[in-house]
Amino acid sequence: MQRIKSLSEYFNQYEKSQSDPEGFWAEIAKSFSWIEPWKKVLESDFEKADVKWFIDGKLNITENIFERNLIENKDKTAIIWEPNNPDEDTKKMSYQELYEETCKFSNALKDIGIKKGDRIIIYMPMVPEATIAMLACARVGAVHSVVFAGFSSTSLADRIDDCESKMVITSDGNFRGNKVIPVKSVVDEALEKSNSIEKVIVLKRTNQEVNFVSGRDFWWHELVKDKSSECKAEVMDSEDMLFVLYTSGSTGKPKGVVHTTGGYMVYSAYTFLNVFQYDKDDIYWCTADVGWITGHSYIVYGPLLCGATSLMFEGVPTYPNVSRFWDIVDKHKVNQFYTAPTAIRALQAHGLEPLENNSLDSLKVIGSVGEPINEEAWHWYHDNIGKGNCPLVDTWWQTETGGIMISALAGITPNKPAHASLPLPGIIPVIVDAEGNELSGNNVQGNLFIKSPWPSILRTTYGDHERCINTYFSSYKGMYFTGDGVKRDHDGYLRILGRVDDVMNVSGHRMGTAEVENAINEHSEVIESAVVGYPHDIKGEGIYAFVIINPGSENDNIKNQITDVVRNVIGPIAKPDKIQIVSGLPKTRSGKIMRRILRKVASNDLSNMGDTSTLLNPDIVEEIIQGAIN
Repeated sequence: MQRIKSLSEYFNQYEKSQSDPEGFWAEIAKSFSWIEPWKKVLESDFEKADVKWFIDGKLNITENIFERNLIENKDKTAIIWEPNNPDEDTKKMSYQELYEETCKFSNALKDIGIKKGDRIIIYMPMVPEATIAMLACARVGAVHSVVFAGFSSTSLADRIDDCESKMVITSDGNFRGNKVIPVKSVVDEALEKSNSIEKVIVLKRTNQEVNFVSGRDFWWHELVKDKSSECKAEVMDSEDMLFVLYTSGSTGKPKGVVHTTGGYMVYSAYTFLNVFQYDKDDIYWCTADVGWITGHSYIVYGPLLCGATSLMFEGVPTYPNVSRFWDIVDKHKVNQFYTAPTAIRALQAHGLEPLENNSLDSLKVIGSVGEPINEEAWHWYHDNIGKGNCPLVDTWWQTETGGIMISALAGITPNKPAHASLPLPGIIPVIVDAEGNELSGNNVQGNLFIKSPWPSILRTTYGDHERCINTYFSSYKGMYFTGDGVKRDHDGYLRILGRVDDVMNVSGHRMGTAEVENAINEHSEVIESAVVGYPHDIKGEGIYAFVIINPGSENDNIKNQITDVVRNVIGPIAKPDKIQIVSGLPKTRSGKIMRRILRKVASNDLSNMGDTSTLLNPDIVEEIIQGAIN
């Protein structure tokens, strides 16, 4: 697979991807190993959300990571693992070692009854075994669904039930900063609410005591003992499911986004190689968790398909001190560094002193992911981490897109602060105004749609294809709706403006307002709630909850109690930053909450509330404003 090496080559490739998309992607796909070649490159019907790539092609994605790479790279480091505690030893796994451990675990899965098509939940810390678990699932044809190990037992149970998972792979506990998190007990609680799980595999990480159910629970190390280090890969169709990954939507129930094998493989590898301009001896580090799509595409699959060295970090950027990221960069001579604006803003708040003992001179590329990066954070990152010499790739993409869609190519596309810049080859962004009109030319702003399919586009939402159609393909016929606003400037560069639907982007993690409201409403004294996002200095977007409670039930601790409920139902990631107790909510006569008013209050933008005469209870607006001020 050839890397784009100049701006003129980018424009040539982009033009070819539009004039002959099937020929363009077929040429890239030929770089991979196929057990049987595809018979047709593409079939697509956006109105039915029906997309198929490399039809009837047969492959296994792990053969493209291992067998395809082992000839030249068997002794090359595949994974560098940096533990939470810097006093613990770093681990390095070569491609040969990763292959053998994956095969051993693949054989263990087969021996306890896992077969092609089974769904497996992975709920683990950021350790090499999380990658091994994903690759072993893919090796045997099972469908993995990784759940971030900070979600609550209720959230975990919801995901288990939705995909009818047969197994959970977890750990006894997680280290996160100075905390030890009892992960296995969260799994045990989830299984009290679920019926489909037959087996649980537990990795020893923290060595804490855990509950073990005979016949159901198994230690990882005991299962892999004496297993063969070779395992024949299952033959998969290009459109067989590779994984299901859950993302929040505008309704309370998370959506199981389905990605399939062939197209996802081609796109994740192609985008990794080109966006980061990876060279064969580089050390690449994405700071995400494998529980998110960023970890799937740009810690595991994309880098390993390209024979890269991928660094995994178990901890947090501020433990044991706020220099931890930069210490790791210097320790391992990291060349490409990819993180979220939330982390950058949090570290920026500590000033430049934590950087005084770090050179960071190994860095060649720095990247941003998860949310739009504001200009102040962009400049701080570019000037102080990249030293003004590193191209900054501000990447826009989603769980549903599978890979980066709009981004500079490092060192090729001219940088512009806080602009995602230009679409990658094969991606056709369209800006549509509120009336549904396509806006051509530059200096325009509207909703971001994508015209025409790309190989890693989601195929469905698990078990509910109608929801997939309604969510992504019904707003504007023949196009995929991203849910984001966008501006195209005078140079044709794209700047992402954030969500335009009822989804918040909190620290780079999408969260549906309805999901948080449903959790708040579980408190026995809560009558109703409404949640909106508001600008937050560190998180990008914070969570502001307006809550109606039973008369007479307000007490000094009610807000803490509500926060605890959200923490227990969803997880700490969803707890509201602000809670305002109100006597009512601004509703239209049809009963719809007028969220634009609540957003203005939450953002402290009180100058013009617009027309409130159509509200059922217009007086409530002033009451809410006064409550926010006081």
